Amino acid sequence: QALLVESGGGLVQAGGSLRLSCAASGRTFSSYAMGWFRQAPGKEREFVAAFSWNGVNTYYADSVKGRFTISRDNAKNTVYLQMNSLHPEDTAVYYCAASYAPIATTSADYNYWGQGTQVTVSS
Repeated sequence: QALLVESGGGLVQAGGSLRLSCAASGRTFSSYAMGWFRQAPGKEREFVAAFSWNGVNTYYADSVKGRFTISRDNAKNTVYLQMNSLHPEDTAVYYCAASYAPIATTSADYNYWGQGTQVTVSS
């Protein structure tokens, strides 16, 4: 059974940084598109960042472009989200996901999801 487990969330002050990790088990995700989404209270889940299936192309939401970086370590079957210059509006539960599609930036295109990790940015 495929499993994605996020970690690295926490409480940070505005302007600070966090690095989220998504460890995959049960199958190798090196040929899957991988993405990060987030969901704030009372809001819909929104796309944050993604890798194409071959790891060549990356995509970012406009709201995080230049501040967040997605990366992957296929040897560790792990995907990361480095978040810098955090804003209070970045507060949300962050989810890692894997897709059979070559690239996916909408949640409906993802097949596997982690349980989420809370990120709280204080002002």
